[in-house]
Amino acid sequence: MTTNDTPVDGPYPIKVTATPSGAELDVTSFLFKAVFTELITKADDDPEGLVAELADMAALLRSAAHGGRDSHARHEFDERMNGMLAEYANDGAIPVYGEQVSRLRDKLGEIAAPRPIPAAREGGAAA
Repeated sequence: MTTNDTPVDGPYPIKVTATPSGAELDVTSFLFKAVFTELITKADDDPEGLVAELADMAALLRSAAHGGRDSHARHEFDERMNGMLAEYANDGAIPVYGEQVSRLRDKLGEIAAPRPIPAAREGGAAA
């Protein structure tokens, strides 16, 4: 069931909430169903391999932090992270179909529209 706060209801629901400075997109369902489920499945299939892969990524990240943006470790980390995104998270893309695209656009447009500023209290004194 689609609500005004959840303009995208599948396959990965996206909830949209106005914040004081913009909007917040809740993609919990995508993370839960796509990313974490894939990682858990990989851990179940090859726990030692996943731990070794993550430990290697941690070492690359530490090396990249010391080596800077153009270091070999940074490039290697980025390349491997992109591979993990492809394997576990659909390259980071969340599919949105049909009418859901329009509902998402409308909700974001509603949030982006200028909002009235609450009037200052008369006389400047607190009530």
